Amino acid sequence: MSADGRLDDMRARRSLLPALGALSAFGPLSIDLYIPALPRLGKDLLTTEALTQVTMSACLIGIAVGQLLWGPISDRYGRRRPLLWAVAAFALCSFLCAAAPSIELLILVRLLQGLCGAAGLAIGRAVVHDVFHGAEATAAFAALTAIAGAAPVLAPLIGGGLLAFTDWRGLFLALGAIGLALLLTAALCVPETLPAAQRTTGGLGSDLRGLGAALSNAPFMVFAITLGLATGGFFTYLQMSSFVLQREYGVGAQGFAVIFAANAGGIMLGAWISRRVARRSSRSAPDAGAPAGIARRRRDSGRRLVLWSLSLGTVAATAVLLSALLHSPLPWLLPPLFLLVALHGVNNPTLTALALSRITRGAGSASAVLGTLAALLGALVPPLLSQAGVSATLMGATMLVAFAAALAVLALTGRVTRTDG
Repeated sequence: MSADGRLDDMRARRSLLPALGALSAFGPLSIDLYIPALPRLGKDLLTTEALTQVTMSACLIGIAVGQLLWGPISDRYGRRRPLLWAVAAFALCSFLCAAAPSIELLILVRLLQGLCGAAGLAIGRAVVHDVFHGAEATAAFAALTAIAGAAPVLAPLIGGGLLAFTDWRGLFLALGAIGLALLLTAALCVPETLPAAQRTTGGLGSDLRGLGAALSNAPFMVFAITLGLATGGFFTYLQMSSFVLQREYGVGAQGFAVIFAANAGGIMLGAWISRRVARRSSRSAPDAGAPAGIARRRRDSGRRLVLWSLSLGTVAATAVLLSALLHSPLPWLLPPLFLLVALHGVNNPTLTALALSRITRGAGSASAVLGTLAALLGALVPPLLSQAGVSATLMGATMLVAFAAALAVLALTGRVTRTDG
Protein backbone atom coordinates (compact mmCIF):
# COMPACT_ATOMS: atom_id res chain seq x y z
CA MET A 1 0.00 0.00 0.00
CA SER A 2 1.39 3.38 -0.97
CA ALA A 3 0.98 6.55 1.06
CA ASP A 4 -1.94 7.77 -1.04
CA GLY A 5 -4.01 4.67 -0.47
CA ARG A 6 -3.30 2.97 -3.79
CA LEU A 7 -2.35 -0.69 -3.78
CA ASP A 8 1.09 -1.05 -5.32
CA ASP A 9 0.47 -4.46 -6.92
CA MET A 10 -1.78 -4.22 -9.99
CA ARG A 11 -2.83 -7.85 -9.55
CA ALA A 12 -3.87 -7.16 -5.95
CA ARG A 13 -5.82 -4.10 -7.06
CA ARG A 14 -7.72 -6.04 -9.70
CA SER A 15 -8.37 -8.96 -7.34
CA LEU A 16 -10.42 -6.52 -5.29
CA LEU A 17 -13.07 -6.19 -7.99
CA PRO A 18 -14.74 -9.63 -7.70
CA ALA A 19 -14.95 -9.22 -3.92
CA LEU A 20 -16.32 -5.69 -4.14
CA GLY A 21 -18.74 -6.77 -6.89
CA ALA A 22 -20.10 -9.53 -4.66
CA LEU A 23 -20.49 -7.05 -1.80
CA SER A 24 -22.29 -4.65 -4.15
CA ALA A 25 -24.83 -7.39 -4.87
CA PHE A 26 -26.19 -7.19 -1.30
CA GLY A 27 -29.24 -5.22 -2.43
CA PRO A 28 -30.48 -7.51 -5.23
CA LEU A 29 -29.73 -10.61 -3.15
CA SER A 30 -31.61 -9.26 -0.13
CA ILE A 31 -34.66 -8.31 -2.19
CA ASP A 32 -34.86 -10.77 -5.08
CA LEU A 33 -33.86 -14.05 -3.45
CA TYR A 34 -37.14 -14.51 -1.58
CA ILE A 35 -39.51 -12.99 -4.16
CA PRO A 36 -40.79 -16.46 -5.21
CA ALA A 37 -41.71 -17.18 -1.57
CA LEU A 38 -43.70 -14.01 -0.85
CA PRO A 39 -47.19 -15.61 -1.17
CA ARG A 40 -46.26 -18.48 1.15
CA LEU A 41 -44.62 -16.08 3.62
CA GLY A 42 -47.83 -14.09 3.92
CA LYS A 43 -49.90 -17.21 4.55
CA ASP A 44 -47.52 -18.60 7.16
CA LEU A 45 -47.44 -15.32 9.11
CA LEU A 46 -51.22 -14.78 8.71
CA THR A 47 -50.81 -11.32 7.18
CA THR A 48 -51.94 -9.31 4.18
CA GLU A 49 -50.27 -8.98 0.81
CA ALA A 50 -49.63 -5.30 1.55
CA LEU A 51 -47.68 -6.05 4.73
CA THR A 52 -45.81 -8.80 2.94
CA GLN A 53 -44.67 -6.21 0.38
CA VAL A 54 -43.55 -3.94 3.23
CA THR A 55 -40.84 -6.47 4.06
CA MET A 56 -39.27 -5.50 0.71
CA SER A 57 -39.81 -1.78 1.20
CA ALA A 58 -38.23 -1.88 4.67
CA CYS A 59 -35.09 -3.44 3.24
CA LEU A 60 -34.96 -0.85 0.44
CA ILE A 61 -35.30 2.00 2.91
CA GLY A 62 -32.54 0.49 5.04
CA ILE A 63 -30.24 0.23 2.02
CA ALA A 64 -30.92 3.85 1.07
CA VAL A 65 -30.54 5.38 4.53
CA GLY A 66 -27.80 3.02 5.67
CA GLN A 67 -25.37 4.42 3.15
CA LEU A 68 -25.51 7.75 4.99
CA LEU A 69 -24.44 5.86 8.11
CA TRP A 70 -21.61 3.69 6.77
CA GLY A 71 -20.04 6.25 4.46
CA PRO A 72 -19.00 8.71 7.21
CA ILE A 73 -18.11 5.82 9.54
CA SER A 74 -15.67 4.48 6.93
CA ASP A 75 -14.13 7.95 6.59
CA ARG A 76 -13.48 8.01 10.34
CA TYR A 77 -12.46 4.43 11.14
CA GLY A 78 -11.20 3.21 7.77
CA ARG A 79 -12.84 0.93 5.22
CA ARG A 80 -12.02 -2.57 6.39
CA ARG A 81 -13.28 -2.75 9.99
CA PRO A 82 -16.70 -1.15 9.36
CA LEU A 83 -17.17 -3.37 6.31
CA LEU A 84 -16.48 -6.53 8.31
CA TRP A 85 -18.79 -5.37 11.13
CA ALA A 86 -21.59 -4.67 8.69
CA VAL A 87 -21.29 -7.93 6.76
CA ALA A 88 -21.28 -9.93 9.98
CA ALA A 89 -24.39 -8.07 11.16
CA PHE A 90 -26.05 -8.69 7.78
CA ALA A 91 -25.53 -12.44 8.19
CA LEU A 92 -26.93 -12.30 11.74
CA CYS A 93 -30.01 -10.37 10.59
CA SER A 94 -30.60 -12.96 7.87
CA PHE A 95 -30.68 -15.74 10.45
CA LEU A 96 -33.01 -13.66 12.64
CA CYS A 97 -35.35 -13.19 9.66
CA ALA A 98 -35.55 -16.97 9.32
CA ALA A 99 -36.71 -17.20 12.94
CA ALA A 100 -39.15 -14.25 12.89
CA PRO A 101 -42.43 -15.24 14.60
CA SER A 102 -44.49 -12.32 13.25
CA ILE A 103 -44.68 -10.01 10.27
CA GLU A 104 -43.98 -6.97 12.48
CA LEU A 105 -40.70 -8.40 13.77
CA LEU A 106 -39.73 -9.53 10.26
CA ILE A 107 -40.25 -5.99 8.93
CA LEU A 108 -38.07 -4.56 11.71
CA VAL A 109 -35.25 -7.04 11.11
CA ARG A 110 -35.49 -6.51 7.35
CA LEU A 111 -34.94 -2.79 7.97
CA LEU A 112 -31.84 -3.61 10.01
CA GLN A 113 -30.72 -6.05 7.33
CA GLY A 114 -30.94 -3.30 4.71
CA LEU A 115 -29.01 -0.91 6.96
CA CYS A 116 -26.19 -3.46 7.23
CA GLY A 117 -26.25 -4.39 3.56
CA ALA A 118 -25.84 -0.74 2.62
CA ALA A 119 -22.23 -0.93 3.80
CA GLY A 120 -21.25 -3.09 0.86
CA LEU A 121 -22.50 -0.40 -1.53
CA ALA A 122 -21.18 2.74 0.18
CA ILE A 123 -17.84 1.34 1.34
CA GLY A 124 -17.30 -0.57 -1.89
CA ARG A 125 -17.49 2.63 -3.93
CA ALA A 126 -15.19 4.38 -1.45
CA VAL A 127 -12.60 1.59 -1.75
CA VAL A 128 -12.63 1.96 -5.53
CA HIS A 129 -12.10 5.72 -5.09
CA ASP A 130 -9.15 5.00 -2.77
CA VAL A 131 -7.47 2.50 -5.07
CA PHE A 132 -8.33 3.46 -8.65
CA HIS A 133 -8.09 6.83 -10.33
CA GLY A 134 -9.05 8.40 -13.65
CA ALA A 135 -10.07 6.01 -16.42
CA GLU A 136 -9.12 3.06 -14.19
CA ALA A 137 -11.85 4.07 -11.76
CA THR A 138 -14.49 4.10 -14.52
CA ALA A 139 -13.35 0.64 -15.62
CA ALA A 140 -13.50 -0.59 -12.01
CA PHE A 141 -17.00 0.78 -11.44
CA ALA A 142 -18.07 -0.82 -14.73
CA ALA A 143 -16.78 -4.17 -13.48
CA LEU A 144 -18.78 -3.79 -10.26
CA THR A 145 -21.91 -2.91 -12.25
CA ALA A 146 -21.46 -5.98 -14.46
CA ILE A 147 -21.03 -8.29 -11.46
CA ALA A 148 -23.94 -6.74 -9.55
CA GLY A 149 -26.05 -6.83 -12.73
CA ALA A 150 -25.99 -10.62 -12.64
CA ALA A 151 -27.57 -10.70 -9.17
CA PRO A 152 -31.16 -9.84 -10.28
CA VAL A 153 -30.95 -12.76 -12.73
CA LEU A 154 -29.46 -15.32 -10.38
CA ALA A 155 -31.26 -14.43 -7.13
CA PRO A 156 -34.86 -15.37 -8.17
CA LEU A 157 -33.57 -18.49 -9.94
CA ILE A 158 -31.67 -19.56 -6.82
CA GLY A 159 -34.67 -18.75 -4.64
CA GLY A 160 -37.04 -20.68 -6.89
CA GLY A 161 -34.71 -23.68 -6.93
CA LEU A 162 -34.29 -23.69 -3.16
CA LEU A 163 -38.08 -23.58 -2.67
CA ALA A 164 -38.22 -27.08 -4.10
CA PHE A 165 -36.44 -28.23 -0.93
CA THR A 166 -37.31 -25.64 1.71
CA ASP A 167 -39.66 -22.77 2.61
CA TRP A 168 -39.20 -19.02 2.96
CA ARG A 169 -37.39 -19.46 6.26
CA GLY A 170 -34.90 -21.69 4.49
CA LEU A 171 -34.28 -18.91 1.95
CA PHE A 172 -33.28 -16.53 4.75
CA LEU A 173 -31.00 -19.23 6.17
CA ALA A 174 -29.40 -19.44 2.72
CA LEU A 175 -29.06 -15.66 2.70
CA GLY A 176 -27.32 -15.87 6.09
CA ALA A 177 -24.93 -18.47 4.69
CA ILE A 178 -24.22 -16.18 1.75
CA GLY A 179 -23.53 -13.40 4.24
CA LEU A 180 -20.99 -15.57 6.06
CA ALA A 181 -19.32 -16.41 2.74
CA LEU A 182 -19.13 -12.72 1.90
CA LEU A 183 -17.68 -12.02 5.35
CA LEU A 184 -14.90 -14.51 4.64
CA THR A 185 -14.38 -12.97 1.19
CA ALA A 186 -14.13 -9.46 2.65
CA ALA A 187 -11.73 -10.62 5.36
CA LEU A 188 -9.42 -12.28 2.84
CA CYS A 189 -9.67 -9.96 -0.17
CA VAL A 190 -10.39 -6.42 1.02
CA PRO A 191 -7.43 -4.71 2.72
CA GLU A 192 -7.51 -1.34 4.45
CA THR A 193 -7.32 1.28 1.69
CA LEU A 194 -7.68 4.51 3.69
CA PRO A 195 -4.47 5.50 5.52
CA ALA A 196 -4.89 6.80 9.07
CA ALA A 197 -3.55 10.21 8.04
CA GLN A 198 -6.44 10.66 5.59
CA ARG A 199 -9.24 9.75 8.01
CA THR A 200 -11.62 12.27 9.52
CA THR A 201 -11.70 13.05 13.20
CA GLY A 202 -14.46 14.17 15.52
CA GLY A 203 -17.97 12.95 16.15
CA LEU A 204 -21.35 13.52 14.59
CA GLY A 205 -20.48 17.10 13.69
CA SER A 206 -17.56 15.91 11.60
CA ASP A 207 -19.78 13.35 9.86
CA LEU A 208 -22.34 16.03 9.06
CA ARG A 209 -19.61 18.32 7.73
CA GLY A 210 -18.43 15.51 5.47
CA LEU A 211 -21.93 15.04 4.08
CA GLY A 212 -22.31 18.81 3.79
CA ALA A 213 -19.04 19.08 1.86
CA ALA A 214 -20.34 16.59 -0.69
CA LEU A 215 -23.72 18.35 -0.93
CA SER A 216 -22.01 21.73 -1.48
CA ASN A 217 -19.66 20.37 -4.18
CA ALA A 218 -21.42 21.61 -7.32
CA PRO A 219 -19.77 19.34 -9.93
CA PHE A 220 -20.26 16.29 -7.70
CA MET A 221 -23.93 17.12 -7.16
CA VAL A 222 -24.57 17.61 -10.88
CA PHE A 223 -23.31 14.10 -11.58
CA ALA A 224 -25.12 12.73 -8.50
CA ILE A 225 -28.47 14.26 -9.53
CA THR A 226 -27.98 13.06 -13.10
CA LEU A 227 -27.30 9.55 -11.81
CA GLY A 228 -30.30 9.71 -9.48
CA LEU A 229 -32.67 10.71 -12.28
CA ALA A 230 -31.31 8.07 -14.67
CA THR A 231 -31.57 5.46 -11.91
CA GLY A 232 -35.18 6.52 -11.42
CA GLY A 233 -35.81 5.43 -15.00
CA PHE A 234 -34.15 2.09 -14.32
CA PHE A 235 -36.13 1.50 -11.12
CA THR A 236 -39.30 2.31 -13.04
CA TYR A 237 -38.54 -0.68 -15.24
CA LEU A 238 -37.77 -2.89 -12.22
CA GLN A 239 -41.00 -2.06 -10.43
CA MET A 240 -43.45 -1.78 -13.31
CA SER A 241 -42.30 -4.22 -15.99
CA SER A 242 -43.71 -7.36 -14.39
CA PHE A 243 -47.21 -5.83 -14.23
CA VAL A 244 -46.97 -4.40 -17.74
CA LEU A 245 -45.61 -7.48 -19.47
CA GLN A 246 -47.70 -10.07 -17.64
CA ARG A 247 -50.98 -8.20 -17.35
CA GLU A 248 -51.12 -6.05 -20.48
CA TYR A 249 -49.15 -8.21 -22.89
CA GLY A 250 -50.06 -11.64 -21.51
CA VAL A 251 -46.50 -12.80 -20.92
CA GLY A 252 -46.35 -15.83 -18.64
CA ALA A 253 -44.17 -16.09 -15.55
CA GLN A 254 -41.51 -18.11 -17.37
CA GLY A 255 -41.58 -15.77 -20.35
CA PHE A 256 -41.12 -12.78 -18.07
CA ALA A 257 -38.18 -14.50 -16.39
CA VAL A 258 -36.54 -14.94 -19.81
CA ILE A 259 -37.13 -11.28 -20.74
CA PHE A 260 -35.90 -10.11 -17.33
CA ALA A 261 -32.76 -12.23 -17.65
CA ALA A 262 -32.08 -10.94 -21.17
CA ASN A 263 -32.43 -7.33 -20.04
CA ALA A 264 -30.13 -7.97 -17.07
CA GLY A 265 -27.65 -9.29 -19.61
CA GLY A 266 -28.00 -5.92 -21.30
CA ILE A 267 -26.75 -4.25 -18.10
CA MET A 268 -23.64 -6.40 -18.21
CA LEU A 269 -23.19 -5.57 -21.89
CA GLY A 270 -23.48 -1.84 -21.17
CA ALA A 271 -21.00 -2.13 -18.31
CA TRP A 272 -18.61 -4.02 -20.60
CA ILE A 273 -18.83 -1.20 -23.16
CA SER A 274 -18.20 1.40 -20.46
CA ARG A 275 -15.21 -0.57 -19.23
CA ARG A 276 -13.76 -0.94 -22.74
CA VAL A 277 -14.08 2.78 -23.38
CA ALA A 278 -12.42 3.59 -20.05
CA ARG A 279 -9.56 1.14 -20.65
CA ARG A 280 -8.93 2.61 -24.09
CA SER A 281 -8.76 6.07 -22.53
CA SER A 282 -6.40 4.76 -19.85
CA ARG A 283 -4.04 3.25 -22.44
CA SER A 284 -4.00 6.42 -24.51
CA ALA A 285 -3.05 8.62 -21.53
CA PRO A 286 -1.64 6.93 -18.39
CA ASP A 287 -2.80 8.31 -15.07
CA ALA A 288 0.59 8.66 -13.44
CA GLY A 289 1.74 12.24 -13.71
CA ALA A 290 -0.96 13.16 -16.19
CA PRO A 291 -1.18 16.93 -16.74
CA ALA A 292 -4.31 18.77 -15.61
CA GLY A 293 -5.37 19.24 -19.24
CA ILE A 294 -5.34 15.50 -19.88
CA ALA A 295 -7.33 14.83 -16.69
CA ARG A 296 -9.85 17.43 -17.79
CA ARG A 297 -10.18 15.85 -21.24
CA ARG A 298 -10.77 12.45 -19.63
CA ARG A 299 -13.63 13.82 -17.55
CA ASP A 300 -15.07 15.51 -20.62
CA SER A 301 -14.80 12.19 -22.49
CA GLY A 302 -16.81 10.45 -19.77
CA ARG A 303 -19.30 13.30 -19.75
CA ARG A 304 -19.74 13.03 -23.54
CA LEU A 305 -20.29 9.27 -23.23
CA VAL A 306 -23.09 9.85 -20.70
CA LEU A 307 -24.63 12.59 -22.86
CA TRP A 308 -24.79 10.19 -25.79
CA SER A 309 -26.16 7.45 -23.55
CA LEU A 310 -28.88 9.68 -22.07
CA SER A 311 -29.79 10.98 -25.53
CA LEU A 312 -30.15 7.43 -26.80
CA GLY A 313 -32.15 6.56 -23.69
CA THR A 314 -34.51 9.48 -24.28
CA VAL A 315 -35.15 8.25 -27.83
CA ALA A 316 -35.67 4.67 -26.61
CA ALA A 317 -38.08 5.81 -23.85
CA THR A 318 -40.02 7.77 -26.47
CA ALA A 319 -40.27 4.56 -28.51
CA VAL A 320 -41.57 2.66 -25.46
CA LEU A 321 -44.18 5.35 -24.81
CA LEU A 322 -45.30 5.44 -28.46
CA SER A 323 -45.53 1.67 -28.50
CA ALA A 324 -47.81 1.80 -25.47
CA LEU A 325 -49.97 4.62 -26.82
CA LEU A 326 -50.38 2.89 -30.19
CA HIS A 327 -51.04 -0.51 -28.56
CA SER A 328 -48.28 -2.01 -30.66
CA PRO A 329 -47.46 -5.74 -30.40
CA LEU A 330 -44.89 -6.89 -27.86
CA PRO A 331 -41.99 -7.17 -30.38
CA TRP A 332 -42.17 -3.39 -30.83
CA LEU A 333 -41.82 -2.79 -27.09
CA LEU A 334 -39.00 -5.18 -26.18
CA PRO A 335 -36.05 -3.78 -28.22
CA PRO A 336 -36.24 -0.19 -26.88
CA LEU A 337 -36.90 -1.57 -23.39
CA PHE A 338 -33.77 -3.72 -23.66
CA LEU A 339 -31.78 -0.70 -24.77
CA LEU A 340 -33.02 1.41 -21.85
CA VAL A 341 -31.99 -1.23 -19.33
CA ALA A 342 -28.62 -1.81 -21.02
CA LEU A 343 -27.83 1.91 -20.81
CA HIS A 344 -27.92 1.61 -17.02
CA GLY A 345 -24.71 -0.37 -17.39
CA VAL A 346 -23.15 2.65 -19.14
CA ASN A 347 -24.58 5.44 -17.00
CA ASN A 348 -24.08 3.98 -13.53
CA PRO A 349 -20.31 3.34 -13.56
CA THR A 350 -19.42 6.39 -15.65
CA LEU A 351 -21.44 8.87 -13.58
CA THR A 352 -20.21 7.29 -10.34
CA ALA A 353 -16.60 7.69 -11.45
CA LEU A 354 -17.20 11.26 -12.66
CA ALA A 355 -18.85 12.23 -9.37
CA LEU A 356 -16.22 10.71 -7.09
CA SER A 357 -13.39 12.09 -9.23
CA ARG A 358 -14.37 15.52 -7.84
CA ILE A 359 -13.85 14.32 -4.24
CA THR A 360 -10.42 14.62 -2.66
CA ARG A 361 -11.33 13.83 0.96
CA GLY A 362 -14.32 12.15 2.57
CA ALA A 363 -15.03 9.65 -0.23
CA GLY A 364 -17.16 7.55 2.12
CA SER A 365 -19.52 10.44 2.82
CA ALA A 366 -19.65 11.36 -0.86
CA SER A 367 -20.35 7.74 -1.77
CA ALA A 368 -23.17 7.72 0.77
CA VAL A 369 -24.77 10.83 -0.74
CA LEU A 370 -24.42 9.39 -4.22
CA GLY A 371 -25.99 6.05 -3.34
CA THR A 372 -28.75 7.41 -1.12
CA LEU A 373 -29.92 9.97 -3.67
CA ALA A 374 -30.09 7.36 -6.42
CA ALA A 375 -31.78 4.79 -4.17
CA LEU A 376 -34.40 7.19 -2.81
CA LEU A 377 -35.34 8.62 -6.21
CA GLY A 378 -35.46 5.17 -7.72
CA ALA A 379 -37.32 3.49 -4.88
CA LEU A 380 -39.90 6.18 -4.06
CA VAL A 381 -40.90 7.84 -7.34
CA PRO A 382 -42.27 4.81 -9.26
CA PRO A 383 -44.52 3.60 -6.38
CA LEU A 384 -45.87 7.12 -5.86
CA LEU A 385 -46.75 7.43 -9.54
CA SER A 386 -48.35 3.98 -9.53
CA GLN A 387 -51.04 4.77 -6.97
CA ALA A 388 -53.73 4.82 -9.68
CA GLY A 389 -52.41 1.66 -11.31
CA VAL A 390 -49.53 0.53 -13.51
CA SER A 391 -49.67 0.64 -17.29
CA ALA A 392 -47.27 0.53 -20.22
CA THR A 393 -48.07 4.18 -20.88
CA LEU A 394 -47.15 5.18 -17.33
CA MET A 395 -43.95 3.14 -17.48
CA GLY A 396 -42.90 4.69 -20.79
CA ALA A 397 -43.81 8.23 -19.72
CA THR A 398 -41.96 7.93 -16.40
CA MET A 399 -38.84 6.57 -18.06
CA LEU A 400 -38.98 9.31 -20.68
CA VAL A 401 -39.23 12.06 -18.05
CA ALA A 402 -36.39 10.49 -16.04
CA PHE A 403 -33.98 10.22 -18.98
CA ALA A 404 -34.94 13.59 -20.46
CA ALA A 405 -34.50 15.31 -17.07
CA ALA A 406 -31.10 13.65 -16.54
CA LEU A 407 -30.02 14.72 -20.03
CA ALA A 408 -31.17 18.30 -19.39
CA VAL A 409 -29.32 18.53 -16.05
CA LEU A 410 -26.05 17.33 -17.56
CA ALA A 411 -26.35 19.27 -20.81
CA LEU A 412 -27.19 22.57 -19.12
CA THR A 413 -24.38 22.43 -16.56
CA GLY A 414 -21.39 22.09 -18.85
CA ARG A 415 -19.54 25.02 -17.31
CA VAL A 416 -19.92 23.59 -13.79
CA THR A 417 -18.90 20.03 -14.64
CA ARG A 418 -15.92 21.12 -16.72
CA THR A 419 -14.47 23.24 -13.93
CA ASP A 420 -11.45 21.66 -12.27
CA GLY A 421 -11.71 21.05 -8.55
